Amino acid sequence: MVDRERVLAKLDELAGYLRELAEVVPHDIAAYRDTATRRACERILQIAIEAVIDICSLFVVGLRLGVPAEENDLFEKLATAGVLSPDMVERLRLMKGFRNLIVHEYGRVDDERVFELATAHVGDFDAFAEEIREALRLQPD
Repeated sequence: MVDRERVLAKLDELAGYLRELAEVVPHDIAAYRDTATRRACERILQIAIEAVIDICSLFVVGLRLGVPAEENDLFEKLATAGVLSPDMVERLRLMKGFRNLIVHEYGRVDDERVFELATAHVGDFDAFAEEIREALRLQPD
């Protein structure tokens, strides 16, 4: 059984990160290039993505879907179980790849890509949260 309270707490955490991001992300790329602004956006995106991965882990464990070999397996297992849509799985893969890039600094982080994620793609987090809430509604109490 999925730990509903922990999932809801993580969803609240995620919503808080998204509010923080909205407070710091500027409206144009020139303002984004300020070092403190860039670093704040990168870090908030990183922890928001980690919250998403944590939520996926809670579902995989709660539904007893097996031990994932890697984080991408979390997403696949949830798609197979009908928790996540295939489109969402692809978005989560991109998020995870982005998180790995900024955490492990595999080369220079592309400021325009981060700015785009922080502005144009921030709705992906909301779409994820909605799919998770729907999955919770379908879970037996």
